[in-house]
Amino acid sequence: MNVTAIVLAAGRGSRFRAEAGADQDKLLAECVGLDGVTRPVIEQVLRSLPEGITRRWLVTSPERTTVIRLARDYGCEVLLLHSVGMGDSLAAAVAASGPADGWLVVLGDMPFIQAASIERVLDGLSEDGISVAVQDGQYGHPVAFGQAFRAGLMALTGDRGAKPLFARAVVSEVAVEDPGVLWDVDVPHSLNFTPI
Repeated sequence: MNVTAIVLAAGRGSRFRAEAGADQDKLLAECVGLDGVTRPVIEQVLRSLPEGITRRWLVTSPERTTVIRLARDYGCEVLLLHSVGMGDSLAAAVAASGPADGWLVVLGDMPFIQAASIERVLDGLSEDGISVAVQDGQYGHPVAFGQAFRAGLMALTGDRGAKPLFARAVVSEVAVEDPGVLWDVDVPHSLNFTPI
C-alpha cells in the first residue's frame, strides 16, 4: 500500500515547558533511544519510521527551525502550521499530502515505539479500516487510517483528534508487547523510559 506517514509535531508542549523552562522544547530534549543512542525526541521518532514509507510529512510550527531541519534530513516534507490542536494538524496534513492508500499517524513526542510495532499496525491496515496499536488493552499510537477516511480526516478541527472516526470504522486492534505505544514525553521525567 502507498501509505503516507504524518508526524504531528505542532503542539506547544506547555506541560513540559512548565517544568523544564519556557525555552525548553520537548521535541529537542535529549533522550536515550531503544538502540541506546542519545538523540533529540523528534529524531528518535523519525528514525523509527519504516524505510518502505517514502511519503513522509511532518507538521510543526514555523519557529521550530531545528525540528524542520531534522525532518528534512529524514526525508519529510514539512507543513508549517500554527495549530490549535491535533484535529487541525491532521486535517491540514492529509489535505497537503494528497491522495494515498492510507495515512500512518505518529506523534512527535513518542520516541520509544518499536519499529516492529509500526510495521504491525501497517500490516493491519485496510482501505476502509483503522489499524491501531494496543498494549495491555489500551489504544496507543501509531494509528493508521485507510483511504476511505480521507474526507473524515480533512474535516477534523480543533484539539479533537480522530477518535470520532473510530465509531464508524472497522478497527483492527493490533496487540503489541510494546509499552512505547503508550509512552509520550509530556513532562521531563518521561524522557527516562522505564517499561514495566
